[in-house]
Amino acid sequence: MQFRHEVKHTIDRSDYITLCQRLNAVMRPDPYAGPDGTYAIHSLYFDTLSDRVLREKAEGMNRREKFRLRCYNGDLDHVRLEKKVKRDDLCGKEGVVLTRAQAEALLRGEVCFPEDAPTLLLELSVRMRSEGLLPRAIVDYVRRPYVCAAGNVRVTLDSEIRTGVYRTDFLRTDRPTVPARNAPLLLEVKWGAFLPDYVRTAVTLPGVRWAAFSKYAACRVYG
Repeated sequence: MQFRHEVKHTIDRSDYITLCQRLNAVMRPDPYAGPDGTYAIHSLYFDTLSDRVLREKAEGMNRREKFRLRCYNGDLDHVRLEKKVKRDDLCGKEGVVLTRAQAEALLRGEVCFPEDAPTLLLELSVRMRSEGLLPRAIVDYVRRPYVCAAGNVRVTLDSEIRTGVYRTDFLRTDRPTVPARNAPLLLEVKWGAFLPDYVRTAVTLPGVRWAAFSKYAACRVYG
């Protein structure tokens, strides 16, 4: 697993427009983005009945992990299982593409898979048995991503954060969602060994400071 630095900033619509102009000048859009430079992300996060993952985030624990299912632009033929890992000031992620049958089995709460199943799927199934992890919240949003090879930099602008109230039916993207309460627009900056000065300058805005913000936590305000 490759670890990178990661910081987040909450921004307003004016900041968003300014950042788009700056980033278009110094970085290139992610090649997976659509013609308008964005893609839609649909995720389902796992947590325990006691909300351990949510509490660890709220308490600011420096070493934590979370699992999620994710697809892009509603493409349920390419569902990814991901594990996001935080170690102090560094974040890492590993993921694997699941079959539709594997995703459906997870959502039914099945925890037994063949030994040749993806390692990450087997790890989640073990932790569902041992820790009580289960699907807890749907998180949807629109992402505008930029990339830069120097420093392995990725800058994203997230907007329209929505959730399915009390829903975990990840494979039904046609179901209605609602805006997450008080969810701002979000700037995320990730980099490896270094952050180039021209990127640092582009993402620096007057009065904007680092903020601990979790889209998962914002979408759990309804339950």
